[in-house]
Amino acid sequence: MDQTARESLRRSLGTRARRWLLAGTLLAGLLTAVALVAAAAPADRTFVDLSGTVQSLMSVGTPLFGILLVHDPRRTSAGVVPTVLGVLLPAVVIGVAGVVICAATLALSPADGAADPWRHVGTVAVGGVLVQIVAGLVGTGLGLLLRSRVVAFLATIVLPLGLFGVLEAVPALRPAQPWLTPFGGVRNLLSGEMSVLRWAQWLCVLLIWGVGLNALGAAVRGRREGDVGVPAVKDA
Repeated sequence: MDQTARESLRRSLGTRARRWLLAGTLLAGLLTAVALVAAAAPADRTFVDLSGTVQSLMSVGTPLFGILLVHDPRRTSAGVVPTVLGVLLPAVVIGVAGVVICAATLALSPADGAADPWRHVGTVAVGGVLVQIVAGLVGTGLGLLLRSRVVAFLATIVLPLGLFGVLEAVPALRPAQPWLTPFGGVRNLLSGEMSVLRWAQWLCVLLIWGVGLNALGAAVRGRREGDVGVPAVKDA
């Protein structure tokens, strides 16, 4: 790993605001897990069910790290690619923390009557980390495309869910959901029932929302900065 990539990783959690954001994201995941366990019948407490909600909720906050990274005025010295890769650190931290939160909450709660509360634990654990990585890359991509951090964050929610809703509304298009939408990929990854086809679907989502969106964002940002210069952005 070269110096610019290491610097981007360091900056990803290098400010007080970002560390508070991380703490708030993890706290939201913990409170959600506790609430789910308290509300569910013992027979319904499973790692799959907990992870599906907890990781999905935390993935709403993960794109913010990517947005803040690409709007950081110091990122111009690092370049676009190392800056985009910098979001991997908070994404992996959130994903792994989600796994630990769900496992600890489930282990400390009674699960009498549950057939197999730990079914698919390995696959879902890996899936949780991958969910956060894609979420972080969606944040960097839309952060590069859009000047406003607020608009970029709202777009990380509205665009993926909007596309999912459009495909859901047309029965003939529903099979395209896991191929084209992050939420379709999330449902597969956190179900634990992955197959070759489902891994191919997730890879397609990664290429569209991770690689493609960031490539487009980098091109737009590069042209914009070439025309008007690099705007000053308040650090966060």
